[in-house]
Amino acid sequence: MSQHKLLILGSTSEFSPLVNRARERGIATVACDGYPNGPAKALADESFDVSVYDHDAIAEVCHRTGADGIITAFSDNLAEQASIIAERAGLPFYLPSARLAILRDKTRMKSMFDELGVPYPRTAVVRRQSIREGLSELSFPVVTKPLSGWGSRGVYLLDTPDQVVERFDEVAGYSSADSIIVEEYNDGYELNMMSWVVGGEPIVLEVADREKTHDVPFAIPHVSRIVYPSCLIDVVIDAARDIAGRVARYVGLENGPLCMQFFWKPGRGIQVCECAGRVFGTEHEMLEYATYGRLTVEDLLIDTVYEPERLGERLAGHDPHLDRVACGLFFHGKEGRIAKIEGVPSPEADPRVIDTLMYYAVGEDIRRGAQPYVMRSYLASEARGELDELTDKINDSFSVFSEDGSSLLLHNERMTYETAPEGDR
Repeated sequence: MSQHKLLILGSTSEFSPLVNRARERGIATVACDGYPNGPAKALADESFDVSVYDHDAIAEVCHRTGADGIITAFSDNLAEQASIIAERAGLPFYLPSARLAILRDKTRMKSMFDELGVPYPRTAVVRRQSIREGLSELSFPVVTKPLSGWGSRGVYLLDTPDQVVERFDEVAGYSSADSIIVEEYNDGYELNMMSWVVGGEPIVLEVADREKTHDVPFAIPHVSRIVYPSCLIDVVIDAARDIAGRVARYVGLENGPLCMQFFWKPGRGIQVCECAGRVFGTEHEMLEYATYGRLTVEDLLIDTVYEPERLGERLAGHDPHLDRVACGLFFHGKEGRIAKIEGVPSPEADPRVIDTLMYYAVGEDIRRGAQPYVMRSYLASEARGELDELTDKINDSFSVFSEDGSSLLLHNERMTYETAPEGDR
């Protein structure tokens, strides 16, 4: 049997483990996107600098290299482009582009939710010529979103109709549409659920607390910590799994990733923010950390392409409560030149620190539009309380200063769950 050759759409550092794991499994790799210096390209057997939007050109790369599979992850946009390229190249993909579009276009997604009876925050599609009328049924504060888009562009937390009018053109511009999505802001607990659909039914890999800190006016609170597993997992998992199953059947997903972001509040229950046909980025590593390496997203992605029958075996008996607790700390920065950095957590200083990724160094300018993170740090321990204490210690000690001595970090604050009823924690 000839060796498989996998085209991986994407070459940022998050794709490096996918390239490495494929090669460990005896699969040749082709990394392809428009970034000439993508880190994953240096690890792949072959690489090509082609825009992900040039579907025909990448389909030709597939033919020329003999690629017999294509995969991507971590981005709605990349998943959309990969599904189209797969069709042009005659390769299988876990969802055809027409079905994946339901999970990509926010308006179509909400229509699906309506058909399935899935609760979500009250939403309106607001058009330029009737902005105030379009807001009349909504309660403030609200969140604005472009009709289609990614990367949180155009997402604002606004308190009045006047503020929506003021930002309408910017938000609409991210999707080249004459309308935007406006939805009521849910102030409940926010959670992520990563599931893998196997034979048409979702297996929950984890449910995570998505903790936020409010720091910037008009911006939705920024993510400051994500914890695997959630302290609310037993409260939400049955309802969340049921919703994921209904969505999987609606779009016809038989084998592949299905992730869901949702809110939960005592007395209100679940409201779904979005379902996505791809893996969550900048956090999927924690599944590996929380299972001592027993389970990795990279293996599941490769199985989905070449050995879908193996998915059931790999996930048999999986417990989403996981083997230990893992979390990611996310430090966002303000624009400015860095003069001093202090308190960077390291595995050498504390074995509970699994990895730390620094994105800037002394003397460099923080550019929020280009790279919003100053640092990401991943932690793991046997107990949630221990992880909370370490989180607080790092939040207090990690500092980045400008030349005038002012802080260039947005404030990070660990959430507490004291407002949840005792039986709901």
